[in-house]
Amino acid sequence: MTELPHPATGQPFPSPVPPGTGWPGDPATPETPVARTAAQVRRLAAGATLAVLDAEISVCRACPRLVRWREDVAVAKRASFAGQPYWGRPIPGWGSTTPGVLIVGLAPAAHGGNRTGRVFTGDRSGDWLFASLHRVGLATQPTSVDATDGLELIDTRMVATVRCAPPKNKPTTAERDTCAPWIEAELGLLVEHVRVVVALGSIGWAATLRTFRGMGWQVPVPKPRFGHGAEAVLTGAGRQVTLLGCYHPSQQNTFTGKLTEPMLDAVLGRAAALR
Repeated sequence: MTELPHPATGQPFPSPVPPGTGWPGDPATPETPVARTAAQVRRLAAGATLAVLDAEISVCRACPRLVRWREDVAVAKRASFAGQPYWGRPIPGWGSTTPGVLIVGLAPAAHGGNRTGRVFTGDRSGDWLFASLHRVGLATQPTSVDATDGLELIDTRMVATVRCAPPKNKPTTAERDTCAPWIEAELGLLVEHVRVVVALGSIGWAATLRTFRGMGWQVPVPKPRFGHGAEAVLTGAGRQVTLLGCYHPSQQNTFTGKLTEPMLDAVLGRAAALR
């Protein structure tokens, strides 16, 4: 995405990218309503269609610390990406609108999704994740570079528990709770299609259980414990969804061997088989 030109003007995009300026896949317009408080997040999320929800998520400003961080990163940039525009906004879900598989992560990376505008795109975690998704038949190609790279997910959608890149990859509990209505609304729109949820890390696992419970689904008691390859069955609306635990493909996990390619393929392959 180096010096990505605006399709109309031919000039580089500003960082962060204003809504409705032609960035590939931007769901928002200058008229999209902006949530600036937790109460406004809840109000806007309620009753929105998936397209409207994506747009509202992409302009949210309800967490001041996260807004400052994501936009400061988009201006300062990493030296290796100095010639590139940064999205610098919250990241909506992406992939199928009727997914059999839902992948739930923690939050966008400062120089990955916060730069490219697509979760898990343009960083080392995404390199691992999309290569595995391709190997098990859930992605059309093994790499994810930017929003214009042609990658498509097959019967799969990705969402983040927190939609903005947080400092040190650690959102606060208040930020997580403020952001929760977005994932609750999104899952509510998708759940009739979803057969499998893959939770990347313990935070994604806990958020998935919390969200299903909030929707009135039956969650096993005691609460299922997270682990790589862990499984739990969630029941509601006359059907079942399988929750799979997977270690997050972070550099810490992949560099140390806590997560290997066969381990990742095993969980994602299980999801592909269950969908």
